[in-house]
Amino acid sequence: MTDSTEPRLAAPGAGLPWPERLIANFMVKRGIRRTSRQEVSELLMAERQLILDLVTPLSTETASRRVLIKRLGGLEDSSRYWSAFMTLDHLRIVNSGIAEVITLLDQGTMPPREASTARMKPSATPAPSILSDFANSCDAIEQSARSLPDLHTKARYAHPWFGPLDAAGWYFMSAFHLRLHRKQIEAILKRA
Repeated sequence: MTDSTEPRLAAPGAGLPWPERLIANFMVKRGIRRTSRQEVSELLMAERQLILDLVTPLSTETASRRVLIKRLGGLEDSSRYWSAFMTLDHLRIVNSGIAEVITLLDQGTMPPREASTARMKPSATPAPSILSDFANSCDAIEQSARSLPDLHTKARYAHPWFGPLDAAGWYFMSAFHLRLHRKQIEAILKRA
């Protein structure tokens, strides 16, 4: 579906089906334990580049076209009718938040409000500058992580689905999250 009619989707923040959430929780917690800081950095930068390679060659018209895709595992229903640019805008919003969370956790400070997937939804019409904004948000995560000698902070901040995470957990989440949305962009481009 690529016309102007809005499909009926679940409300932003509705989350994942219960069994899928259990599986995702297991995968994330296992990934946090088994993935080294260097591996997270490499994965984050690799996914960043794969996403840029997918979206950079697109015309603004193609990158801005909203496409309804089948729901991918780990993706909220409300996120199925996005454009490639909308997906980058979502990633920019989340990445900027994660960079801030990593820094605050190192300082033993909690972000001012509860994490919410509903507040992470993109603009319907992001500007073409979203390419550089997205790339900069990935760099911000890397800079935040690099500034900490130890990502295993005492302070923890709760992810809406995965519970309290230290800075290492949020750093891993950033790469895991990029991979999911890279797959979303691939699905969008197949349908576009």
